[in-house]
Amino acid sequence: MGAGRGTLGVAAGLVLLALATLGYALPPAFDPPPLQVDAAFQALPEQPENERRPVVAADPYRTEKITIPAVGQQLQATVRAPATPGRHPAMVFISGSGNGSQEEFVPQAEFLAAAGVVTLAFDKRTVGYNFRDRDFSLLADDALRMIKYLRSRPDVDPNLAGIWAVSEGGWVAPIAAADPAVGFVVLISSPNVSPLRQVAWALNEQLLRLRAPAGVRDLLTRAMGNFGFDFLRHDAMPALRQMRQPVLALYGTTDPSIPFVESTQALTKALTETGNDKFTIRFLDQADHAMRIAGGPFAPGYLETLANWIKALPGAAKPALPIAGATPTQRFQASDVPAAPWYAGGTMLGLTICLAAVGYVAGPFAELVVRLRGRPLTPAAHNAELWAPIRRRLRRMAWTGLGLLASVIAFITLLVMFSVNQAGAWPAVLSGWLIVRVLAVLMLLQEVTAVATVVSALRDGMRPTRGQHVAIAGVLGGTGLLLVAAAYYGLFSFPW
Repeated sequence: MGAGRGTLGVAAGLVLLALATLGYALPPAFDPPPLQVDAAFQALPEQPENERRPVVAADPYRTEKITIPAVGQQLQATVRAPATPGRHPAMVFISGSGNGSQEEFVPQAEFLAAAGVVTLAFDKRTVGYNFRDRDFSLLADDALRMIKYLRSRPDVDPNLAGIWAVSEGGWVAPIAAADPAVGFVVLISSPNVSPLRQVAWALNEQLLRLRAPAGVRDLLTRAMGNFGFDFLRHDAMPALRQMRQPVLALYGTTDPSIPFVESTQALTKALTETGNDKFTIRFLDQADHAMRIAGGPFAPGYLETLANWIKALPGAAKPALPIAGATPTQRFQASDVPAAPWYAGGTMLGLTICLAAVGYVAGPFAELVVRLRGRPLTPAAHNAELWAPIRRRLRRMAWTGLGLLASVIAFITLLVMFSVNQAGAWPAVLSGWLIVRVLAVLMLLQEVTAVATVVSALRDGMRPTRGQHVAIAGVLGGTGLLLVAAAYYGLFSFPW
């Protein structure tokens, strides 16, 4: 006799409560506190007009393709040099994360070259740089090779050959700047906190802007806790303290990727501790991570500030206003994501998924073996009658489990896509999260009802064959593992 709906409902509710409690109880927890308001950033003076004065960028320039030998590979680069006689200031572009094609710097390089600055943009290395392993010292060595090449040119002032770095490049440039060959440093959207803190802050900020449910953050931050990449714990402060050159740091007030207030505090703290007062920090209104307005044209004053500062060196090194510009607002602190405990690490997660997958294919494989041996799948008619509903439930559970895994992967991909372009993202994010949660609850209900059906069949005299034992244990066990994993990642927690 089967269990009633009321009994199954109570059982499902108790299991749901247990799984939700499990999600709350297990570490790591991530809840970044609000950033305490720093009065120094609430009343910044306006950026001096002379820094934003129009720049005549109309001089002819030459374009040269070169190859620079580096550790493990040859790096392709493009030099744009003013055709006017004499020695000029020069600058190397250091890219952010990703493949770092030199093509991304063409508009800025052409503008500066036409304004009298020699520029060099190069393709980031592919040897020794990938998603998991990133050696910032190796990237700094690449930049120094470019600097030394520029300093050897007769059209470059060797004392004014500097580096420009954006985003991830902000962890590379200070390492390179330990070499006195670097004449100045330009930092664009430079994090100055550890990569893990920066990524966690950006994740939280992006989700807030997407108006994503709180549970989405729990899912992603717990997933981040599985990453054991060494570069994520990189400490930027020692390298920042080594910089003795003039520094220009530019931040955008709408940048969703960088904790710009804490980044500025870290930079000024490091430079002040070592007695370097040659820094200029400017906040550009409405500028995003790439110093553009909503991914479009460059923010007003960006190119002008850059060109005027470089061409005014060394006089521009000590401005009357070290920090100026639009008022930055950073809502939350950049907090570390705690490392996942051993039982929730990447290895255990992979093992859980593999075991669940093995459990789902165990039943069909056992049936195949039985068929090949020519034995009946159900030795008695009574068994066949009782097995039919169990088999249907097991198949549905396997498809639901696979659907849940696929939906989580698709949802994370969706979030990554919308982190770049957030237009119209809220309905899609909400819908995606709803699908993930519904599939998780459906999988829980299927597990409870399947267990009840198996128990009922056993009470009614069913004697499972060896293959049926394998199918039942595999699917119920695999689904149970996925339920525990889903609970850890907050798919049963509330608020949702």
